[in-house]
Amino acid sequence: QRVRSSIIVLLLRVNCLHGSSLFSASSYEFTAYRMQQYNLAKQNHGCRGAIVVAEARAADEPVLTRRCVIMRVGDFTTKTYAEAQRQNAAAVLILLPQNMSSILPQEIQSFMMSESQALMTETLMPVYVAPEDEQLLHMYEEVKKAASARTSSIFIRVFRSMVTATAFQILVTNNSPIKAITDTTLVTLEGVLPGAGEDIPTIVITAHYDSYGLAPWLSYGADSNGSGVIILLELARLFQMLYSSPSTRPRYHLMFSLTGGGKQNFFGTKKWIEENLDHAESSLLHDNVAFVLCLDTLANGDELYMHVSRPPKSDTPMYAFIQHLDEVVSSRFPWMKTQMVHKKINLMESTVAWEHERFSLRRIPAFTLSHLDDPKSELRGSLLDTASQVDFQKIKRNGIIVAEALARYMYHLSDKSSLRDVQLFKGRLDFHDSRIFSLMSFLTSVPRATQLMDKEPAHILLINSLEHEFKQYLQQVHRHTFRQDKRDPDITFFDQMSQPVVMYRVKPAAFDLFLGGCITAYLGIVYYAIQNFDHVYTKLKAAVKPKHH
Repeated sequence: QRVRSSIIVLLLRVNCLHGSSLFSASSYEFTAYRMQQYNLAKQNHGCRGAIVVAEARAADEPVLTRRCVIMRVGDFTTKTYAEAQRQNAAAVLILLPQNMSSILPQEIQSFMMSESQALMTETLMPVYVAPEDEQLLHMYEEVKKAASARTSSIFIRVFRSMVTATAFQILVTNNSPIKAITDTTLVTLEGVLPGAGEDIPTIVITAHYDSYGLAPWLSYGADSNGSGVIILLELARLFQMLYSSPSTRPRYHLMFSLTGGGKQNFFGTKKWIEENLDHAESSLLHDNVAFVLCLDTLANGDELYMHVSRPPKSDTPMYAFIQHLDEVVSSRFPWMKTQMVHKKINLMESTVAWEHERFSLRRIPAFTLSHLDDPKSELRGSLLDTASQVDFQKIKRNGIIVAEALARYMYHLSDKSSLRDVQLFKGRLDFHDSRIFSLMSFLTSVPRATQLMDKEPAHILLINSLEHEFKQYLQQVHRHTFRQDKRDPDITFFDQMSQPVVMYRVKPAAFDLFLGGCITAYLGIVYYAIQNFDHVYTKLKAAVKPKHH
């Protein structure tokens, strides 16, 4: 009776399988993007493998050795990734949702933390990320069903494996060796709003424009650091209006720069400073620099942290500007928190945490403004840092805070009691919501990983468009292109970051045995019927005669 009921359950499952919406094709080709791989400061980062020939398995399977582990965002945790490595899995394939807003906040936080941990270490195991589609989701559901079916009775598990189970083979067939790329070029844009007078101080506003994440081709960096770029471009537009009239032109040069390589030790910033200080005959960085303001990750939160390498003295311009920042926040946005974070530069380390540290190493007063208090925050480099995760109103608010503080400092508004509470940036001088949204859509239209910016036409167009923005509002616009020394590059990237992958639907080996057994049994029955035809015919005839009578 028990065997009979088990067979009925199995037949029902077979019927459900045939009635499901599984795609009918036996193979399906899609594009997957390999995990970061680069060398920086003589340290290796990311995954060194690319070839995959393995059967797909769910992350909660007990045995993952020589299998390709399929994970969705909710499955990718530090624990599951470590377990795949411990069991020597053949590869990990992460499925990324097309609609990021559908991911739960706790899943986003967990994924970002796991992503950050994975990027800190090197692995030989190939790790790929692919955008979800209908076929990949069907494959994921099937491997999850196979994993859950292991809780059934032994009879059902074995019989289901032989008859109904569908396995999926994941194949990356590119056998060419991974090659190093040492000819990466970085572009830094520079523009100036000249102040009134001669030998006047310079205020520098800078932001890096590139992004970072588990896979370069899927890193859009909306908050880090699309938000910093947007605020910088809006500041250039608004202050250009003030500088265009002699009556409102302050006695400060205002210099803007957009730097590349920010996610790789701020390499573009380093080269730009060297170009201005060591090679240029005349540069605003040579002369009287009041301070440098670095904008980094400003699209969320109700906190503003001023990161410094050395607390500024009370009689310095940087201290005065930070005081103005505090005044604007306390008077207009009292619910916000501002705090100075002091972190010394460790000269023994080959990497820096924030962009301002590049200037501090050359004794230029600088600080970074961010809603993050920790430079190692997972929010500074994630695939889930997309436009759907940012708050456009907070980008606008943080931009207004910086603009009002700059105006108070340059025009000495706080020294005049009648102008102390004046809101300068409103009406014609307001931050435009539509422009902020358009700039974010433009910046996140293509991934901005450092290794892509000088290779693809869409990325070259993005740099050209940013240069056009500078030329529209600023003067003395220069485009600095920095090429690495091929013999001793600061950063070494690697190719094969985008790979065609084939997924095959196959039956397990047990199915061949089962099918062979069925064929053998069928042929045996036919052979027996042929050999004993007379005997079988006589019996059938004798059985039919009584019915006629």
